[in-house]
Amino acid sequence: MPGIYIHIPFCKQACHYCNFHFSTSIKNKNELIDAILSEIELTPVLNADPIQTIYFGGGTPSILPIADIERIIGALKKKFAFAEQLEITLEANPDDINEHNLAAWRLSGINRFSIGIQSFVDEELKWMNRAHNAIESLACIDMVRAAGFNNFSIDLIYGSPLLSDEDWEKNIDIVLKKDVPHISAYALTVEPKTALDKMIAAQRSAAVDPEKQARQFLFLIDKLNEAGYEHYEISNFAKPGLRSNHNSSYWKGDLYYGFGPSAHAFDGNNRRWNVANNALYIQSIQKGIIPFEEETLTTKQRLNEYIMTSLRTVEGIDLNIVEKKFGKEKRDVLEKASGKWRVASGESEADRKMILKDAHLILTREGKLFADGIASDLFFD
Repeated sequence: MPGIYIHIPFCKQACHYCNFHFSTSIKNKNELIDAILSEIELTPVLNADPIQTIYFGGGTPSILPIADIERIIGALKKKFAFAEQLEITLEANPDDINEHNLAAWRLSGINRFSIGIQSFVDEELKWMNRAHNAIESLACIDMVRAAGFNNFSIDLIYGSPLLSDEDWEKNIDIVLKKDVPHISAYALTVEPKTALDKMIAAQRSAAVDPEKQARQFLFLIDKLNEAGYEHYEISNFAKPGLRSNHNSSYWKGDLYYGFGPSAHAFDGNNRRWNVANNALYIQSIQKGIIPFEEETLTTKQRLNEYIMTSLRTVEGIDLNIVEKKFGKEKRDVLEKASGKWRVASGESEADRKMILKDAHLILTREGKLFADGIASDLFFD
Protein backbone atom coordinates (compact mmCIF):
# COMPACT_ATOMS: atom_id res chain seq x y z
CA MET A 1 0.00 0.00 0.00
CA PRO A 2 2.32 2.81 -1.17
CA GLY A 3 1.99 6.26 0.34
CA ILE A 4 3.52 9.68 -0.11
CA TYR A 5 4.82 12.06 2.54
CA ILE A 6 5.36 15.76 1.72
CA HIS A 7 7.42 17.78 4.20
CA ILE A 8 6.52 21.47 4.37
CA PRO A 9 9.22 23.05 6.59
CA PHE A 10 7.56 26.32 7.58
CA CYS A 11 6.00 27.45 10.86
CA LYS A 12 4.71 30.78 12.19
CA GLN A 13 6.75 30.34 15.36
CA ALA A 14 8.86 27.72 17.09
CA CYS A 15 7.19 25.50 19.70
CA HIS A 16 9.49 25.05 22.68
CA TYR A 17 9.46 21.23 22.54
CA CYS A 18 9.82 20.70 18.77
CA ASN A 19 12.91 19.20 17.13
CA PHE A 20 11.44 18.64 13.65
CA HIS A 21 13.02 20.39 10.67
CA PHE A 22 11.31 23.74 10.09
CA SER A 23 11.93 27.43 9.54
CA THR A 24 9.97 30.45 10.74
CA SER A 25 11.06 32.36 7.63
CA ILE A 26 9.10 31.81 4.41
CA LYS A 27 11.20 34.07 2.20
CA ASN A 28 12.25 31.09 0.02
CA LYS A 29 8.80 29.47 0.04
CA ASN A 30 8.26 29.74 -3.74
CA GLU A 31 11.68 28.26 -4.53
CA LEU A 32 11.09 25.41 -2.12
CA ILE A 33 7.69 24.52 -3.59
CA ASP A 34 9.27 24.54 -7.06
CA ALA A 35 12.00 22.25 -5.74
CA ILE A 36 9.43 19.79 -4.34
CA LEU A 37 7.71 19.73 -7.73
CA SER A 38 11.05 19.06 -9.42
CA GLU A 39 11.89 16.31 -6.93
CA ILE A 40 8.61 14.61 -7.79
CA GLU A 41 9.58 14.70 -11.47
CA LEU A 42 13.09 13.39 -10.75
CA THR A 43 11.91 10.46 -8.61
CA PRO A 44 11.45 7.08 -10.34
CA VAL A 45 8.17 5.23 -9.80
CA LEU A 46 8.91 2.09 -7.78
CA ASN A 47 6.00 0.00 -9.04
CA ALA A 48 2.60 0.26 -10.69
CA ASP A 49 0.60 0.00 -7.46
CA PRO A 50 -1.70 3.00 -7.02
CA ILE A 51 -0.96 5.52 -4.30
CA GLN A 52 -3.26 4.96 -1.32
CA THR A 53 -2.33 7.90 0.92
CA ILE A 54 -0.80 11.37 0.72
CA TYR A 55 0.26 13.16 3.88
CA PHE A 56 1.24 16.82 4.10
CA GLY A 57 3.36 17.17 7.23
CA GLY A 58 5.85 19.60 8.63
CA GLY A 59 6.31 22.16 9.86
CA THR A 60 2.86 23.58 9.35
CA PRO A 61 1.55 22.84 5.85
CA SER A 62 -1.72 24.64 6.59
CA ILE A 63 0.09 27.98 6.27
CA LEU A 64 0.66 27.34 2.56
CA PRO A 65 -1.52 29.14 0.02
CA ILE A 66 -4.11 26.76 -1.42
CA ALA A 67 -2.53 27.17 -4.87
CA ASP A 68 0.69 25.54 -3.65
CA ILE A 69 -1.15 22.53 -2.27
CA GLU A 70 -3.04 22.19 -5.55
CA ARG A 71 0.21 22.36 -7.53
CA ILE A 72 1.77 19.58 -5.43
CA ILE A 73 -1.28 17.31 -5.69
CA GLY A 74 -1.43 18.01 -9.43
CA ALA A 75 2.23 17.04 -9.89
CA LEU A 76 1.69 13.83 -7.93
CA LYS A 77 -1.38 12.95 -9.98
CA LYS A 78 0.60 13.45 -13.17
CA LYS A 79 3.40 11.18 -11.90
CA PHE A 80 1.56 8.41 -10.02
CA ALA A 81 -1.61 6.36 -10.30
CA PHE A 82 -4.08 7.20 -7.53
CA ALA A 83 -6.34 4.72 -5.74
CA GLU A 84 -10.07 5.41 -5.90
CA GLN A 85 -10.33 5.79 -2.12
CA LEU A 86 -7.32 8.07 -1.74
CA GLU A 87 -6.68 9.46 1.76
CA ILE A 88 -5.10 12.95 1.64
CA THR A 89 -4.22 14.31 5.07
CA LEU A 90 -3.19 17.87 5.85
CA GLU A 91 -1.54 18.75 9.14
CA ALA A 92 -3.19 21.99 10.27
CA ASN A 93 -2.98 24.33 13.21
CA PRO A 94 -6.21 25.68 14.75
CA ASP A 95 -5.35 29.29 13.88
CA ASP A 96 -5.22 28.41 10.16
CA ILE A 97 -8.64 26.77 10.13
CA ASN A 98 -11.51 28.92 8.88
CA GLU A 99 -14.51 28.50 6.58
CA HIS A 100 -12.69 29.86 3.53
CA ASN A 101 -9.66 27.59 3.91
CA LEU A 102 -11.80 24.54 4.65
CA ALA A 103 -13.81 25.04 1.45
CA ALA A 104 -10.64 25.54 -0.59
CA TRP A 105 -8.90 22.53 0.95
CA ARG A 106 -11.89 20.35 0.13
CA LEU A 107 -11.78 21.45 -3.52
CA SER A 108 -8.05 20.71 -3.65
CA GLY A 109 -8.67 17.09 -2.64
CA ILE A 110 -7.85 17.20 1.07
CA ASN A 111 -10.22 14.80 2.86
CA ARG A 112 -8.58 14.36 6.27
CA PHE A 113 -6.95 16.65 8.83
CA SER A 114 -4.44 16.15 11.62
CA ILE A 115 -4.97 19.18 13.85
CA GLY A 116 -2.20 20.26 16.20
CA ILE A 117 -4.32 21.28 19.17
CA GLN A 118 -2.01 19.88 21.91
CA SER A 119 -4.13 21.31 24.76
CA PHE A 120 -7.34 23.18 25.58
CA VAL A 121 -5.59 25.04 28.43
CA ASP A 122 -4.38 28.58 27.62
CA GLU A 123 -1.60 28.60 30.20
CA GLU A 124 -0.12 25.44 28.78
CA LEU A 125 -0.41 26.62 25.16
CA LYS A 126 1.51 29.78 26.06
CA TRP A 127 4.17 27.72 27.85
CA MET A 128 4.54 25.57 24.71
CA ASN A 129 4.75 28.75 22.58
CA ARG A 130 1.87 27.62 20.39
CA ALA A 131 0.43 30.15 17.93
CA HIS A 132 -3.21 29.51 18.92
CA ASN A 133 -5.32 29.76 22.08
CA ALA A 134 -7.89 27.54 23.78
CA ILE A 135 -10.86 29.26 22.12
CA GLU A 136 -9.37 28.50 18.70
CA SER A 137 -8.72 24.92 19.81
CA LEU A 138 -12.41 24.45 20.53
CA ALA A 139 -13.74 26.41 17.56
CA CYS A 140 -11.69 24.63 14.90
CA ILE A 141 -13.28 21.26 15.70
CA ASP A 142 -16.76 22.69 15.16
CA MET A 143 -15.69 24.40 11.92
CA VAL A 144 -14.17 21.21 10.51
CA ARG A 145 -17.37 19.29 11.26
CA ALA A 146 -19.59 22.06 9.85
CA ALA A 147 -17.56 21.95 6.62
CA GLY A 148 -18.47 18.27 6.23
CA PHE A 149 -15.19 16.65 7.25
CA ASN A 150 -15.94 13.59 9.37
CA ASN A 151 -12.45 12.10 9.17
CA PHE A 152 -10.00 14.13 11.21
CA SER A 153 -7.58 13.74 14.08
CA ILE A 154 -6.36 15.99 16.86
CA ASP A 155 -2.98 15.91 18.58
CA LEU A 156 -2.76 16.15 22.36
CA ILE A 157 0.30 16.28 24.61
CA TYR A 158 0.30 14.89 28.14
CA GLY A 159 2.81 14.87 30.95
CA SER A 160 4.02 18.46 30.64
CA PRO A 161 5.12 20.19 33.87
CA LEU A 162 2.11 22.52 33.74
CA LEU A 163 -0.54 19.89 32.99
CA SER A 164 -2.35 18.77 36.14
CA ASP A 165 -4.31 15.53 36.24
CA GLU A 166 -7.49 17.63 36.53
CA ASP A 167 -6.71 19.62 33.38
CA TRP A 168 -5.79 16.43 31.54
CA GLU A 169 -9.16 14.96 32.47
CA LYS A 170 -10.86 18.13 31.22
CA ASN A 171 -8.98 17.87 27.92
CA ILE A 172 -10.18 14.31 27.43
CA ASP A 173 -13.74 15.22 28.43
CA ILE A 174 -13.74 17.87 25.70
CA VAL A 175 -12.55 15.29 23.15
CA LEU A 176 -15.38 12.97 24.15
CA LYS A 177 -17.99 15.73 24.17
CA LYS A 178 -16.89 16.85 20.70
CA ASP A 179 -16.93 13.21 19.55
CA VAL A 180 -13.53 13.59 17.87
CA PRO A 181 -13.03 10.59 15.53
CA HIS A 182 -9.26 10.16 16.02
CA ILE A 183 -6.80 11.19 18.71
CA SER A 184 -3.01 11.10 18.61
CA ALA A 185 -1.64 11.61 22.12
CA TYR A 186 2.05 11.98 22.91
CA ALA A 187 4.03 12.20 26.12
CA LEU A 188 6.03 15.40 26.23
CA THR A 189 9.61 14.54 25.31
CA VAL A 190 12.56 16.78 26.07
CA GLU A 191 14.64 16.67 22.91
CA PRO A 192 18.28 17.86 22.95
CA LYS A 193 18.97 21.46 21.87
CA THR A 194 15.29 22.46 21.91
CA ALA A 195 14.10 25.54 23.76
CA LEU A 196 12.50 23.28 26.35
CA ASP A 197 15.78 21.47 26.94
CA LYS A 198 17.50 24.80 27.56
CA MET A 199 14.67 26.04 29.80
CA ILE A 200 14.94 22.98 32.04
CA ALA A 201 18.73 23.18 32.14
CA ALA A 202 18.47 26.84 33.20
CA GLN A 203 15.82 25.90 35.80
CA ARG A 204 13.27 28.16 34.09
CA SER A 205 10.96 25.17 33.78
CA ALA A 206 10.31 22.10 35.88
CA ALA A 207 11.52 18.80 34.47
CA VAL A 208 9.18 16.15 33.11
CA ASP A 209 7.78 13.77 35.75
CA PRO A 210 7.76 10.18 34.36
CA GLU A 211 5.29 9.00 37.02
CA LYS A 212 2.79 11.70 36.08
CA GLN A 213 3.20 10.85 32.40
CA ALA A 214 2.49 7.17 33.10
CA ARG A 215 -0.53 8.05 35.21
CA GLN A 216 -1.98 10.37 32.58
CA PHE A 217 -1.33 7.84 29.80
CA LEU A 218 -3.17 5.05 31.62
CA PHE A 219 -6.05 7.41 32.40
CA LEU A 220 -6.26 8.26 28.69
CA ILE A 221 -6.33 4.59 27.73
CA ASP A 222 -9.13 3.78 30.15
CA LYS A 223 -11.30 6.79 29.28
CA LEU A 224 -11.06 6.32 25.51
CA ASN A 225 -11.54 2.55 25.68
CA GLU A 226 -14.69 3.08 27.75
CA ALA A 227 -15.92 5.53 25.10
CA GLY A 228 -15.53 2.99 22.30
CA TYR A 229 -12.25 4.12 20.78
CA GLU A 230 -9.86 1.54 19.38
CA HIS A 231 -6.36 1.88 20.84
CA TYR A 232 -4.75 0.64 17.65
CA GLU A 233 -1.24 2.00 18.22
CA ILE A 234 0.56 3.21 21.35
CA SER A 235 -0.13 6.89 20.62
CA ASN A 236 -3.26 6.56 18.48
CA PHE A 237 -6.95 6.04 19.18
CA ALA A 238 -9.71 5.88 16.59
CA LYS A 239 -13.42 5.39 16.23
CA PRO A 240 -14.14 2.12 14.37
CA GLY A 241 -13.11 2.38 10.72
CA LEU A 242 -11.27 5.69 11.15
CA ARG A 243 -7.66 4.69 11.66
CA SER A 244 -5.00 6.75 9.92
CA ASN A 245 -4.31 4.73 6.78
CA HIS A 246 -1.11 6.65 6.11
CA ASN A 247 0.49 6.11 9.51
CA SER A 248 -0.73 2.51 9.57
CA SER A 249 1.28 1.86 6.40
CA TYR A 250 4.46 2.90 8.25
CA TRP A 251 3.81 0.40 11.02
CA LYS A 252 3.13 -2.35 8.47
CA GLY A 253 6.41 -1.69 6.69
CA ASP A 254 4.79 -0.64 3.39
CA LEU A 255 6.80 1.36 0.90
CA TYR A 256 6.40 5.13 0.76
CA TYR A 257 7.86 8.10 -1.07
CA GLY A 258 9.11 11.23 0.67
CA PHE A 259 9.41 14.68 -0.88
CA GLY A 260 10.81 17.87 0.61
CA PRO A 261 13.75 18.68 2.92
CA SER A 262 14.25 16.05 5.66
CA ALA A 263 11.55 13.79 4.17
CA HIS A 264 12.11 10.03 4.50
CA ALA A 265 11.31 7.29 1.99
CA PHE A 266 11.34 3.48 2.09
CA ASP A 267 11.22 0.95 -0.77
CA GLY A 268 11.04 -2.19 1.33
CA ASN A 269 14.81 -2.67 1.59
CA ASN A 270 16.38 0.78 1.44
CA ARG A 271 15.68 3.77 3.63
CA ARG A 272 16.59 7.25 2.45
CA TRP A 273 16.25 10.74 3.83
CA ASN A 274 16.66 14.15 2.25
CA VAL A 275 19.01 16.79 3.60
CA ALA A 276 17.42 18.78 6.45
CA ASN A 277 18.47 22.16 5.09
CA ASN A 278 16.13 24.25 2.94
CA ALA A 279 18.84 26.18 1.06
CA LEU A 280 20.94 23.08 0.29
CA TYR A 281 17.83 21.16 -0.73
CA ILE A 282 16.76 23.88 -3.17
CA GLN A 283 20.25 24.37 -4.61
CA SER A 284 20.73 20.67 -5.20
CA ILE A 285 17.33 20.15 -6.81
CA GLN A 286 17.95 23.10 -9.12
CA LYS A 287 20.99 21.18 -10.38
CA GLY A 288 18.84 18.11 -11.03
CA ILE A 289 20.19 16.20 -8.01
CA ILE A 290 18.08 14.90 -5.11
CA PRO A 291 20.18 15.50 -1.95
CA PHE A 292 19.67 12.37 0.12
CA GLU A 293 21.47 9.79 2.19
CA GLU A 294 20.54 6.13 2.03
CA GLU A 295 21.07 2.88 3.86
CA THR A 296 20.25 -0.67 2.83
CA LEU A 297 18.69 -2.51 5.73
CA THR A 298 20.13 -5.88 6.65
CA THR A 299 17.81 -8.79 7.35
CA LYS A 300 18.45 -8.30 11.06
CA GLN A 301 17.59 -4.60 10.84
CA ARG A 302 14.36 -5.34 8.99
CA LEU A 303 13.40 -7.92 11.63
CA ASN A 304 14.15 -5.50 14.46
CA GLU A 305 12.15 -2.76 12.76
CA TYR A 306 9.22 -5.15 12.44
CA ILE A 307 9.50 -5.98 16.15
CA MET A 308 9.62 -2.30 17.10
CA THR A 309 6.71 -1.10 14.94
CA SER A 310 4.37 -4.07 15.21
CA LEU A 311 4.72 -4.28 19.00
CA ARG A 312 3.28 -0.77 19.20
CA THR A 313 0.07 -1.86 17.45
CA VAL A 314 -3.03 -3.58 18.79
CA GLU A 315 -2.29 -6.60 16.58
CA GLY A 316 1.19 -6.99 18.05
CA ILE A 317 4.02 -9.11 16.65
CA ASP A 318 2.66 -11.78 14.31
CA LEU A 319 4.93 -14.80 14.82
CA ASN A 320 3.65 -16.33 11.57
CA ILE A 321 4.92 -13.27 9.68
CA VAL A 322 8.25 -13.54 11.48
CA GLU A 323 8.54 -17.19 10.41
CA LYS A 324 7.49 -16.46 6.82
CA LYS A 325 9.86 -13.51 6.32
CA PHE A 326 12.78 -14.39 8.59
CA GLY A 327 12.62 -18.13 9.28
CA LYS A 328 11.35 -20.53 11.95
CA GLU A 329 14.53 -20.20 14.03
CA LYS A 330 13.92 -16.47 14.49
CA ARG A 331 10.31 -17.16 15.43
CA ASP A 332 11.31 -19.70 18.07
CA VAL A 333 13.97 -17.39 19.55
CA LEU A 334 11.52 -14.49 19.68
CA GLU A 335 8.77 -16.52 21.28
CA LYS A 336 11.16 -17.82 23.93
CA ALA A 337 12.64 -14.37 24.60
CA SER A 338 9.17 -12.92 25.15
CA GLY A 339 8.45 -15.42 27.89
CA LYS A 340 9.69 -13.27 30.74
CA TRP A 341 7.34 -10.46 29.70
CA ARG A 342 4.39 -12.85 29.58
CA VAL A 343 4.78 -13.83 33.24
CA ALA A 344 3.26 -11.67 35.98
CA SER A 345 6.11 -9.92 37.78
CA GLY A 346 4.19 -9.66 41.05
CA GLU A 347 1.20 -11.08 42.81
CA SER A 348 -1.25 -9.28 40.55
CA GLU A 349 -2.09 -10.49 37.04
CA ALA A 350 -2.04 -6.81 36.08
CA ASP A 351 1.75 -6.92 36.33
CA ARG A 352 1.92 -9.01 33.17
CA LYS A 353 3.39 -6.92 30.31
CA MET A 354 2.56 -9.12 27.33
CA ILE A 355 0.28 -11.94 26.20
CA LEU A 356 0.55 -14.55 23.46
CA LYS A 357 -2.75 -14.81 21.60
CA ASP A 358 -3.26 -16.69 18.32
CA ALA A 359 0.46 -16.47 17.50
CA HIS A 360 0.54 -12.74 18.24
CA LEU A 361 2.69 -11.15 20.95
CA ILE A 362 0.55 -8.29 22.28
CA LEU A 363 1.33 -5.72 24.95
CA THR A 364 -1.04 -5.44 27.89
CA ARG A 365 -2.33 -2.14 29.26
CA GLU A 366 0.65 -1.88 31.62
CA GLY A 367 3.03 -3.27 29.02
CA LYS A 368 2.36 -0.27 26.80
CA LEU A 369 4.19 1.86 29.35
CA PHE A 370 7.35 -0.11 28.56
CA ALA A 371 6.92 -0.59 24.80
CA ASP A 372 10.30 0.80 23.76
CA GLY A 373 12.21 -1.08 26.44
CA ILE A 374 10.45 -4.37 25.69
CA ALA A 375 11.09 -3.99 21.96
CA SER A 376 14.75 -3.26 22.61
CA ASP A 377 14.99 -6.34 24.81
CA LEU A 378 13.56 -8.49 22.00
CA PHE A 379 15.89 -7.13 19.31
CA PHE A 380 18.30 -9.51 17.64
CA ASP A 381 21.98 -8.52 18.13
